Amino acid sequence: MKLPANPAHATSRLRDRVPPQAFFGVSAVFHYLGPAFAVMLLEHVGVLGVAWLRIFGAAVVFAVWRRPWRLAGRLRPAQLGLLLALGVVLAAMNTVFYLACARIPLSTVGAIEFLGTLVLATIGMRNGRNLLALVLAVGGVVALADIRLVDEPLGFVFAFANCALFLVYVILSHRIANTGSGLSGIDQLGAAMLIAAVAVTPYGLGDATAAFAHPSWLLAGLGVAVCSSVIPYVTDQLAMARLRRATFALMLSILPATATVIGLAVLAQAPTVQDLAGIALITAGVAIHQEPSEEKTA
Repeated sequence: MKLPANPAHATSRLRDRVPPQAFFGVSAVFHYLGPAFAVMLLEHVGVLGVAWLRIFGAAVVFAVWRRPWRLAGRLRPAQLGLLLALGVVLAAMNTVFYLACARIPLSTVGAIEFLGTLVLATIGMRNGRNLLALVLAVGGVVALADIRLVDEPLGFVFAFANCALFLVYVILSHRIANTGSGLSGIDQLGAAMLIAAVAVTPYGLGDATAAFAHPSWLLAGLGVAVCSSVIPYVTDQLAMARLRRATFALMLSILPATATVIGLAVLAQAPTVQDLAGIALITAGVAIHQEPSEEKTA
């Protein structure tokens, strides 16, 4: 009798066969496709409720798929602390992200979200070509940001809070992807998502109850969870396992461009000439960036 394939072994083979840039491309698309659908769900469910539906739905998917509680007896105290930290960060990051998206355009939130990762990209620069790539990417983000603090100051407070938390997410997730402990990064991500579900429940469940009487809203929430917190976070893990942290951070500069395109396609938030110029600069920066030959986990 043939035993079912081990999910960890299957994802390991997939990770080794597919270029890491391809995983990142999938993550970039779904990173804002899910939130775009969530913005439409906000019309029926409060911001905190949408955050709960996203995180709890993702936790259910990871629980069924990976059964991350199996890691309990194999985690050292330091690893457990890392997963607890990532879980809390995921809960807080997703919450402030939606609080920002409810007030300012998705493309602006995306541009601000990238700013924190510039620190990681700058630290990892090793040659003139990569420095030029960073300059082009920064110019593109500045063009896309078009910050108007007077219009919606609270929205920008949440957007910059999300920026800081996203930076922490990248650092913690990259560490998990490269622990070298024999534990699957995706399994650890699943455990962190279960922790995030516990963390978001006290303040998010109340708003989410409005969706319990509407199966279509619950289904939409599950779709947001898969598109926002399962597909992009899993492909992030697969890409991070093979890319330097600084390289991954620079590639994140494509996210504001992705947010602009998806904002147009899903939310009818039309880009301006300045937005298009920003997208072109970011694309050029990512295109000329060269992966350093040193150890990827620097």
